Amino acid sequence: MASMLLPAPKDLTSTVLRTDFNDDAAWVSVQAAIDAADGSPHATYVSDPRFTDVSIQALIDEGTATEDDDDLTYVFLADTATMTDPSSPLLAVDLYDEPGRTFRVPARWYPEVSANLSIANMDFADFADAVDGSGTFRGWGDD
Repeated sequence: MASMLLPAPKDLTSTVLRTDFNDDAAWVSVQAAIDAADGSPHATYVSDPRFTDVSIQALIDEGTATEDDDDLTYVFLADTATMTDPSSPLLAVDLYDEPGRTFRVPARWYPEVSANLSIANMDFADFADAVDGSGTFRGWGDD
């Protein structure tokens, strides 16, 4: 892979990196599900075929520097599971504190996770430690 340089996420959003390019309609559906979750923008979408099936280790090894030379501390991957599961569970990946640590987050709960991570109100581990038995964060149980 030539370069892992990612666009910097827009202010108060998180990077959602498409890694599965088998179904363009599914990608559009994933974006719609994320955008509809609370009506506010929470994602900077990156759809570039050079990231097809990129491994978590490759993202870590490259340091995932952005175009603005700010390292990403986390990223959300829209992988095959995201594209094929009706709940569109993104794969959240820690790139900073515990590089390679992951959890799934369905589109419904994505805005809560993204908002808190983008302003450093909560750490990646706060969400990763609150997953269910399948490794999926499904909110704090108060909704």
